[in-house]
Amino acid sequence: MNELKISIEHINPAVLWGPNNDHFEIIKKQYPKLKLVARGSELKVLGDEQELALFNEKFGQLLQLVEKNDNLNITDLERILGAKHVEPKPTDGQAEKPGSLDEVIVFGHNGIMVKARTVNQRRMVDAIVKNDIMFAIGPAGTGKTYTAVALAVRALKNKEIKRIILTRPAVEAGENLGFLPGDLKEKIDPYLRPLYDALDDMIPPEKLKTYLENRTIEIAPLAFMRGRTLDNCFVILDEAQNATDMQLKMFLTRMGPTAKFIVTGDVTQIDLPKKQQSGLHTALRILPDIKGIEIIYLSGEDVVRHKLVRRILEAYGDIQ
Repeated sequence: MNELKISIEHINPAVLWGPNNDHFEIIKKQYPKLKLVARGSELKVLGDEQELALFNEKFGQLLQLVEKNDNLNITDLERILGAKHVEPKPTDGQAEKPGSLDEVIVFGHNGIMVKARTVNQRRMVDAIVKNDIMFAIGPAGTGKTYTAVALAVRALKNKEIKRIILTRPAVEAGENLGFLPGDLKEKIDPYLRPLYDALDDMIPPEKLKTYLENRTIEIAPLAFMRGRTLDNCFVILDEAQNATDMQLKMFLTRMGPTAKFIVTGDVTQIDLPKKQQSGLHTALRILPDIKGIEIIYLSGEDVVRHKLVRRILEAYGDIQ
């Protein structure tokens, strides 16, 4: 029997092993042929050489994640180990068996591999294959916009569509466009920056510049969609909670016969004037039963930003 010793000296054991050693138990169950003994700042593993090599690779990825984020959730643990995830009971219209979290959505530049990092992000990937309109609803940091952009870029690369259109309502935290410096593009670009950031990860700079110049990729405020028919394209409406009833109706009715639409939003972060109703609330109430439309709800469990983001969301949730 071979022995492998792994130092965890620079890792917080409480984070690595989880509350009540829950993470440790998951790791042990995933490797039943190995004997794992955790003592202080060292993990000793006994078993077959081939099993040890596989374990060492996967456990190394866990250590890197914990060292970087000082956080480890069950989703990341099971994603890295390839362990079976206990699925939440699906709601009507959701896929009962989402695809693998290891499947790459799109290969970006500089070696970036964009994947669904949580079960609900994976549901987004599966849902857009089967439906032409998808709503992705969830709090900040759940990757809904990033995943949506990845799906659009994948469709473009696969020549499933000819264009990508990304749009947002130009409404942010009470600020007024008229008081911002510059021309219209300079006034609006800051509001659309998150969409550019996602594209930067997925498309080489020169190619992205060409796509933007020849309008293969168009990024524009929601008001610019009025009167158009959007066909043979992948269209994403981001921050939809800041669209009014009429704006959201206008957007959804722009859809051509061969288009795909994704609407993302966070119903807890509405920046419209107090007397103005969010069109997203209405849409989520009246559209769920329409065939071809699917609604995916993401939660704090899907947060993939810094570990503190989830805790901040939980703290604010207590006062709402």
